[in-house]
Amino acid sequence: MIAVDAVIVTAMADESAPFVDRADFVGEASQVGHAVHRLLSFEGRGVLLVQCGIGLVNSATAAAVAISATSTRVVISAGSAGGVGEDVRVGDVVVGSTYLYSGADARAFGYALGQVPGMPETYAGDQDLLEAALGADVPGLRVLAGTTISGDAFIDASTVDAIRTAFPGALSTDMESAALAHTSHLYGVPFLSVRGISDLCGPAAGADFLTHVDDAAERSARVIIGALHQIATRY
Repeated sequence: MIAVDAVIVTAMADESAPFVDRADFVGEASQVGHAVHRLLSFEGRGVLLVQCGIGLVNSATAAAVAISATSTRVVISAGSAGGVGEDVRVGDVVVGSTYLYSGADARAFGYALGQVPGMPETYAGDQDLLEAALGADVPGLRVLAGTTISGDAFIDASTVDAIRTAFPGALSTDMESAALAHTSHLYGVPFLSVRGISDLCGPAAGADFLTHVDDAAERSARVIIGALHQIATRY
């Protein structure tokens, strides 16, 4: 079993690149199931970088495999996200304090909107990880903490109003973090999502995402790498 301080999960190569570029040591990439694994080191902090592909199932299965293969202290979701909170701006970084599924609706059976039957109403981001991310030394970045929602639909102007009405406290939306929080909960591993905001889910959301995904991923990586020292000393 591999000993690492953190498993960091990204969906796309653009979201993995900032970690590879900043690492002190970069191991060979290997295919593990559908995901790409790469061992990295940042000032002695060992990381397993897992590029899982886009979506809930891809991220959940990749996280389960990575957790089972390591003695990781934490799991972190990295990359880009859409901003849905009123005060969220492109250029911000959102750290998830709670996570739920935008597509889960079993209210007919007494569950809360966003809750998978039989599972918690929400998944909480680990408090120590949250504090480490909010306390990371990243000059020039605005880092916000709040609810992250996830689903298999890309949110744009045609759906964002319904999302904001259904989840009025949500700050960001992506396609992996809630599934990673769910998986981490099942395995008993502390979890946090740290996502750079690439678009505001408006009429130009697709174009904005393509324009800003690289710099959103850069911002996410800066916060996570800045928090790694605190993470390693807290767990």
